[in-house]
Amino acid sequence: MKKLSIILLMAVILISVCSLMVSAQAKYVLKFNHVLSPNEPYHQGFLNWAERVKERTNGGLEIQVFHSAQLGVEEDIIEQIRQGVNVGQNTDSARLGNYVPGIAVMNGPYFVNSIEEVKKLNELPTVKQWNEKLATEYGLKVLSFNWVQGFRHFMTNKPIRSPEDLKGLRIRTPPAPIWQESVRALGAVPTAINFGEIYTALQQKAADGAELVYANIFGANLFEVLKYVSETKHFLLINFEVVSAKWFDSLPEEYQKILVEECDRAGLETSYGMEEGIPDFRKRAQEKGMTIIQDINIEAFKEAGKAAYEVLGIADVREQIIKELEALP
Repeated sequence: MKKLSIILLMAVILISVCSLMVSAQAKYVLKFNHVLSPNEPYHQGFLNWAERVKERTNGGLEIQVFHSAQLGVEEDIIEQIRQGVNVGQNTDSARLGNYVPGIAVMNGPYFVNSIEEVKKLNELPTVKQWNEKLATEYGLKVLSFNWVQGFRHFMTNKPIRSPEDLKGLRIRTPPAPIWQESVRALGAVPTAINFGEIYTALQQKAADGAELVYANIFGANLFEVLKYVSETKHFLLINFEVVSAKWFDSLPEEYQKILVEECDRAGLETSYGMEEGIPDFRKRAQEKGMTIIQDINIEAFKEAGKAAYEVLGIADVREQIIKELEALP
């Protein structure tokens, strides 16, 4: 009987310990995917977001960050999100425009000019309607788009100063209509290549250049295969952090609030940090042997870029957003 009592006592203790271990584990997990390398600023921004969410939820909600498209290519992850899988993706309005066409204007050429203007977009009725439609009709919950990578420029092996200089050049750009048509309108031949394949495509001459932000140069060692950064500033790259609307709705309301608040917070911190780092990025690019071209005919590029909005039938949407921005106090 004594031995039996000891065995029962040990069993109770073991069960209690196991219960404590289970309760200590996160009840909700988000597997968050992005295509960038681990040494890009965004990756640290996502880690900061994850750490703060875990802290504020006492470990109840855990965000696991996967860099370099470890979970899969962006378009595939977005489809998983639509099916309710507990994954998230750093994406852009260009790809979200495949579902709600109007939202693509937010990644159109020369749309907005600063992080401050991006923050104001959050207040616009039309933008709120787009986000609501993405959630209710397509299962895509936008947590935040306060993630601004900065201006995208043409990176090539010849200097670019006007749209004419891009004629005939195959420029890598993501596979979404607004990106493709914008690059075409600006004078180049758009070439859809996944982010992780850019270096190889340039090395093998499958593309003549790319249009990217400064940080991408170092994240993908593109200074080894490109000679020039022409500061056309044709896109201010606004990124969207997206999760499943179904999964999001399954979270306790307090967790929902924390997830969104900390995503906004980390996004703005990262965005301003990248903006402040541009002089350093520029210096590093020059140290790696790249030449920076700044005498750009920006007005010619702006005029050329208007064609993209016309081709996609969203020129009126762009005008509506501009009116709403101007109406803000």
